Amino acid sequence: MISPALPDPCDRPSRATRIRDERTYADELTTMWALAARGGDQEAVENLVRALHRDVRRFVTHLGADPQAADDLAQDTFLRALGSLHRFEGRSSARTWLLSIARRAVIDSHRYASARPRLADTDDWQAVAERAQERGLPGFDDGIALTELLDALPDERREAFVLTQLVGLPYAEAAALSDCPVGTVRSRVARARAALARSLDDAERAGPSGAAA
Repeated sequence: MISPALPDPCDRPSRATRIRDERTYADELTTMWALAARGGDQEAVENLVRALHRDVRRFVTHLGADPQAADDLAQDTFLRALGSLHRFEGRSSARTWLLSIARRAVIDSHRYASARPRLADTDDWQAVAERAQERGLPGFDDGIALTELLDALPDERREAFVLTQLVGLPYAEAAALSDCPVGTVRSRVARARAALARSLDDAERAGPSGAAA
């Protein structure tokens, strides 16, 4: 009697491969919804907004000039997207397409903020960051700290880090969205990681002495 061969553990997909496959499937699904929404399918519109709202909001929160305006920027992004759905042809994933619109919305917000007179200082940073975070999620306090650390990064490194590490775009798509070579994105992410690691290390060293004082 021949015993059935057991699957080789080496043949099992790694966690990174499974995550990549899940993201690929999710991108294919949202792109399908975007194409259906272009044809007037209201259910597809709702599915598209529901599936990508968190990624868009996270992106504009970390990239925007005013974290308190994240909800408005996300809403503006989707309004722009729905208004231009007729031009979406599926050449990129719907997520990459929406994030490119979100990027333009953030840039326009920066321009508007710099053009108008500033009447008063913003609220305390911690309070502003807390209002910008999605409540009820694991790691809420960590999210506030990350937002503060990311804010200290140069704009280009922050964008590359958010797109690839938080939103989960492949480096090639992040490069296309940022209009720069893939190697440049990788370099920016590496430098952002190093800067964040240094900041976290400095914060940990300063913590005990600050508490003792």
